[in-house]
Amino acid sequence: MLTTKQKTLRAFWYPTVRLDDLASGPQPFRLMGEDIVLFLTPDGRPAALEDRCCHRTAKLSKGWCDGNLLVCGYHGWAFERDGTLARIPQFDPEAPFPKHRVKSFHAAARYGYLWVALEDPIAPIFEIPEDGAEGFRRIFQFYESWNTAPLRLMENSFDNAHFAFVHAGTFGDIKQPKPRVYEIEETGYGFKATTVVDILNPPPAHAVTGTTEPITTRSMVNHWYLPFARRMDMTYPSGIRHIIINVATPVEDGRIQLIQLLYRNDREEDCSTEKLIAWDATIVHEDRDILESTSPDAILDVRRRIEAHMPSDRPGLIMRRRLLELLQAHGEEEVTLDYGAAR
Repeated sequence: MLTTKQKTLRAFWYPTVRLDDLASGPQPFRLMGEDIVLFLTPDGRPAALEDRCCHRTAKLSKGWCDGNLLVCGYHGWAFERDGTLARIPQFDPEAPFPKHRVKSFHAAARYGYLWVALEDPIAPIFEIPEDGAEGFRRIFQFYESWNTAPLRLMENSFDNAHFAFVHAGTFGDIKQPKPRVYEIEETGYGFKATTVVDILNPPPAHAVTGTTEPITTRSMVNHWYLPFARRMDMTYPSGIRHIIINVATPVEDGRIQLIQLLYRNDREEDCSTEKLIAWDATIVHEDRDILESTSPDAILDVRRRIEAHMPSDRPGLIMRRRLLELLQAHGEEEVTLDYGAAR
């Protein structure tokens, strides 16, 4: 499935850039093959416009903000956050003002990021109850460009069979290749998956897990949110909750922006942000190395028997079925394939 060719996927919210990074002015971003420009008004309202001035097509991300207006750096034309042309410096005050505009997109500020939906959203941004909750801290872990497809990352997120192999250098036990399987409850937003897994606990992970035992467990209550977001809620026997939120924002076919947040019910002095990022970075980059070796196209054909023989493949098969049902429900009868993946 080529995500940029499936129009329905444009009607979901995706995180793009950190709100803090917009303090210096407008920033460019590419979302599902669309070049957009992002900015904040002085009172913090987010905006997303097509990154092309309607005058001479210069990138608006080369400009700057002037109060509530985004100013093009080529001729100074200025636009409201809804894309309406508000000022042309070269015009005499008495001259008739043209009704030109730049295409605008839905924009929202949430969880420290500016979220964008390219079409009218068909689902809200999912809730993170721990965000701002007493006893939890939020850590901005990763913001990386990966050469893979968003569905590949989502499938991998719920694939316990890869732990023993891909993560043999961190928490995976290659002597125990048979994984625990999830109990899955399908929901309106995707599904909820629960399981308990045994993991190795090497010294670099002791502060992360809250125990020095060489082997420990993770009680996992995970969620998949259509189309490309997941919540990995892990509780260790120590009582520590390690909640990873990541979204595979589709940049273009074969490329995503990985955005990952972490929530913990402990304190900086218990386990530093530096240690948490370093440990999870090792794990995440093990995933990245293998995912970037796969075909970026994932077939939404749930009849393929090659993936039906392993119980651990079930979450991925459910994802594919639900995505196919979603696309068909919105009138997309053809799922676009490429890369020879249909062989």
